Amino acid sequence: MKKIGFFLTLIVFLLAFPRLGFAASADTHIYLDGLELSQPSNAQAGNVKGSVMVPIRVIVEGLGYDVGWEKASGTVTIKQGDTELKLLIDKDQALVGDQSVTLAAAPFLLNNTTMVPLRFVSESMGLKVSWDNKEKSAYLYSPEGGAAGEILPGKGTSLPSDSGETMVNNPEQEQGNGYITETTAHINGVSFSDNKLMIAVDRAVQPNAFAMFGPDRIVVDIPMASFGETFALDSANKGELLVTDNPAVSKIRYSLFDSTTSTIRFVIDLNSSSQFAITNAGDGLVIIDLAGQSTSPNLPTESNGTRVVLIDAGHGGSDPGTSSPTRLEKDFNLAIALKVEALLKLEPNITAVMNRSDDTTLTLKNRPNLANSIKADIFVSIHANSVDKSVKTNPSGTETYYTREDSIALANVIHKHLVQATGLNDRKVRQKNLLVTRETTMPAVLLESGYLSNSFDEAVLFDPIAQDRIAAGIVAGIKEYFGL
Repeated sequence: MKKIGFFLTLIVFLLAFPRLGFAASADTHIYLDGLELSQPSNAQAGNVKGSVMVPIRVIVEGLGYDVGWEKASGTVTIKQGDTELKLLIDKDQALVGDQSVTLAAAPFLLNNTTMVPLRFVSESMGLKVSWDNKEKSAYLYSPEGGAAGEILPGKGTSLPSDSGETMVNNPEQEQGNGYITETTAHINGVSFSDNKLMIAVDRAVQPNAFAMFGPDRIVVDIPMASFGETFALDSANKGELLVTDNPAVSKIRYSLFDSTTSTIRFVIDLNSSSQFAITNAGDGLVIIDLAGQSTSPNLPTESNGTRVVLIDAGHGGSDPGTSSPTRLEKDFNLAIALKVEALLKLEPNITAVMNRSDDTTLTLKNRPNLANSIKADIFVSIHANSVDKSVKTNPSGTETYYTREDSIALANVIHKHLVQATGLNDRKVRQKNLLVTRETTMPAVLLESGYLSNSFDEAVLFDPIAQDRIAAGIVAGIKEYFGL
């Protein structure tokens, strides 16, 4: 019944945006979790009487939904698990499961692509969305988790063709991302912070790293490997990790380099030549350090008693998170994370690992994957909250979220110190099915220090003295949890 309700909500939002004179821009962009989605050149996002319309197939493919096109009847089929939604192009009838629904306005085709309003995407698919009219860019990001059973990026969904047949995903079909054998390592995540490229794999690998010139770059080849199913790739099995605020690195690219040996290649594009050192932990983490020093991931062991804390600075790069009229959540998250890291470095029994230390874009799945790969003891995700302007209430206060039962103790102790540090209303510890706290294998919490939609909270969150208190409160909670 919940799934039926989900699709009924989808229909409601379709009703609110009838087709009116479509004005498409030749240079629009759609970003999902920081990565740009490829749009059909003849059916890009555009305006309809002030409403932004987007091609639905681009969005659902990016989220991993199954989508089919039946030309004879003009039917678009979207599948989520066992529930099926059928939209009829230029018709006012739709099917949600076996229930017929009458639409006040029908979706329409633009050059064989179904166009739907951006609001439909945000409200019915559980995404947060912002539109930059100057740059003609839509920024979509999955909530830090979303609902249970959320659809994560999947494998090449079929597009409408002229065959007149319905085409959907074939999960058994070879996807061309490297030979998949029992001895093939899966690459589950990649991040760049503290001048280090960290690649998370699910088993031991033998990477080969070398420098190339004209232009300057560092190449890392990992043979007998394949991208994990949730890895962010385009249709050519390539991807990029955006890096900003780092003068040495322009970007990081990755792709299937050699299908014969199933070699995955990562390329660090440099602005000038740089030394580097590679550390292969042998049990799930490959580190390329541009400082030129071989490093140890400092995994916790019984002999040294070191506790590893993964600090997750939420959002980043092209994913701004929520915002106030003048502030971005990603900036607050990073500021607090850096302060927490600095304080933890003073603790001899704690090793802090940052998933980003600058304005870098990370996909949602990269965050828990990295924590799992380095065998962190706890995972702490730093955020700020907000509510939509349409909401009549104006909440203020601090919240802490957890998913699994093994995270309750961590949530309670950090929340106690965080509320004291912010001085804001105590909105309690809450359980929610969030991806970053669900997919981690260690106790994990997500901290919402305050609401950027509330001007009082915003002033507190961006006050330097208050930020110092917040960071100190988080560290105090971590230390109490570890009994230090």
